[in-house]
Amino acid sequence: MAHVLMVGVAAHGHTNPHLPVIAELVRRGHRVSYAIPATFADTVAATGATPLVHTSVLPDQSRGEQWPTDPVAGTALFLDEAVQSLPQIAEALGDDVPDVALYDIGGYPAIVIARRFGIPAVQLSPALVAWDGFETDLADDLAFRDTAEYRAYLARFGTWLAGLGIDDEPEQFVGRPRRSIVEIPRALQPFADKVDETIYTFVGPDLARRAAQEEWPASERPLVLVSFGSAYHDRPDTFRACVEAFAPLGWEVVLAIGPHIDLADLGELPATVTAHRWVPQLGVLGRASAFVTHAGMGGCSEGLYQGVPMIAIPQGVDQFGNAALLEQLGVARTIATEDATPAALREALLALTSSDDVAARLAEQRDAIRRAGGASRAADVVEAELA
Repeated sequence: MAHVLMVGVAAHGHTNPHLPVIAELVRRGHRVSYAIPATFADTVAATGATPLVHTSVLPDQSRGEQWPTDPVAGTALFLDEAVQSLPQIAEALGDDVPDVALYDIGGYPAIVIARRFGIPAVQLSPALVAWDGFETDLADDLAFRDTAEYRAYLARFGTWLAGLGIDDEPEQFVGRPRRSIVEIPRALQPFADKVDETIYTFVGPDLARRAAQEEWPASERPLVLVSFGSAYHDRPDTFRACVEAFAPLGWEVVLAIGPHIDLADLGELPATVTAHRWVPQLGVLGRASAFVTHAGMGGCSEGLYQGVPMIAIPQGVDQFGNAALLEQLGVARTIATEDATPAALREALLALTSSDDVAARLAEQRDAIRRAGGASRAADVVEAELA
């Protein structure tokens, strides 16, 4: 039995993808200590891991706090979290030295602790990873790196690393892991053929456990789910447009509106439309014929896993790229927020759900994800590092 340290990040998209891997390691007899703020402690404990609870400076979405849309500010938050959490994690570990350190892409303290103890560090990535030449391929998206604000962030990061006796450049420290397990479908990785597979192992999302646990009643009508993840539920006008687009078709429309929208802002809903603060999304998608999504990585992965065509209305960060990849796969249509009229939404829904070609492409992607290995293959990678 090995002692595994996992350093997570207090956000659904940075926690949920890792839980099956942690549960599989526990099932194999390993002891896992999982550093995480209190808001996710119970979720982590349910895997069999022991939460190492620390305070956090990250936005608490359970209290309505939102992540910044500015890329420099968002990136800097991970550094702020690392600076204040590293001493707490080190104190919680004490003399209980781990044999391997796993970490979310924002879990920087794990890398420091791995260097300190001379143990292997393995990144768990719930997002796209680096490839040869990505700086050139993503030049427009990375333009913020040429700003004074980003240079100031790098200087602050470098000072923190130097104080820890680490002479890595910050971008190298963060963006170039020694070993990485990639929890997204390979089909959603840009330039996947340029990714170094001696470092990055694509295991895909492991959703089988959730799919077996999450239930949703079967519908006598075609069902469409409208959901914008955990951070983008502040657009009642988009939900209203979906209702106007789909309800007249006789479809069952399930709205997952999140904690902040006032139900009154949606107006009177037809009998075939229901609004919920939260739904078991994977379970609903198992019953759905279509999915309207912001194209976050988690939602895209779940849609592909269940073989559901998607209407993507991206809102920020990586969602525009994800939506473009879904379109290239032939399983989605992208509609800009300002263009998401009832007519455009209705046309996209009917085109996607009536196409035999879309159905065939979805079946191909669904099968590829389920063959990728998921948590079992990820645990094999971790155990190889232990060996």
